[in-house]
Amino acid sequence: MIDCPVCKGKLTLSRMNCGGCGLVLEGELHLPRLARLSADDSKLAEQMILCGGNLKELASEIGISYPTLRRRIDDLITSLRHQKEHDDLKISEILEAMENGTIKSEEGIRKIREVQGEI
Repeated sequence: MIDCPVCKGKLTLSRMNCGGCGLVLEGELHLPRLARLSADDSKLAEQMILCGGNLKELASEIGISYPTLRRRIDDLITSLRHQKEHDDLKISEILEAMENGTIKSEEGIRKIREVQGEI
């Protein structure tokens, strides 16, 4: 996720538009977990994938010791787990709202699919 250049708070995605057909989506848009990583974590994840998951190769490529890399990867894992817990809580809230009749089932299903990264 991108930080605000003024206050360093987290920016949220609230509008997207298609350059081809002009479609505009507005509202609370949910990014996939990997897209919500910090810039450093995102770069590390990309480098790890490009190294085929070989941590010794990755440590050598980015010029840090293996223990330092392991700590950074553990931090990345913690971040992703926290995001998953947040998403699971959001899904629970949506299901509860559907049960209470606060939102229609069609809207709830759409929101759940969005949180799960399906749409």
